[in-house]
Amino acid sequence: MYKKILVPLDGSKRAEKILPHVMELAENFEAQVILLGVLEPEPMVVPTEPFHAPFDRSLHDRRLVETETYLNTQRTKFYQRELPTSVRVIDGPVVETIIAIAAQEDVDLIAMASHGRTGLPRMIYGSVADGVLHRTNRPLLLIRSLD
Repeated sequence: MYKKILVPLDGSKRAEKILPHVMELAENFEAQVILLGVLEPEPMVVPTEPFHAPFDRSLHDRRLVETETYLNTQRTKFYQRELPTSVRVIDGPVVETIIAIAAQEDVDLIAMASHGRTGLPRMIYGSVADGVLHRTNRPLLLIRSLD
């Protein structure tokens, strides 16, 4: 049923709550797992005058290395169970990037954890899970994690 599973991770313990579920699915269906890290552009204040902010290559490179290191650490858990797993780190807006990679990799399932926020906190912080849910045509496994 599931041959390829995309797992977006943001480095938080909350996001990692999906991993045991994915491992079980991967074992049961002999599925390949893709761990995805998305490097979202740094937010910036937009002045009223025309302004071109310099791209901080060293910050980007540091974030890239940190994300790759984190995802490779998670991949080790899958390798210990002999589950085929790859790592992707992509620059871009989070929701759009998850959806694009799911299409590009032709995944059968997107699996992720959600904060489970409602009301004002959800409005203020947004919801990646909600964005993916309403914009993808692929099956989506969401678990609620309050950690």
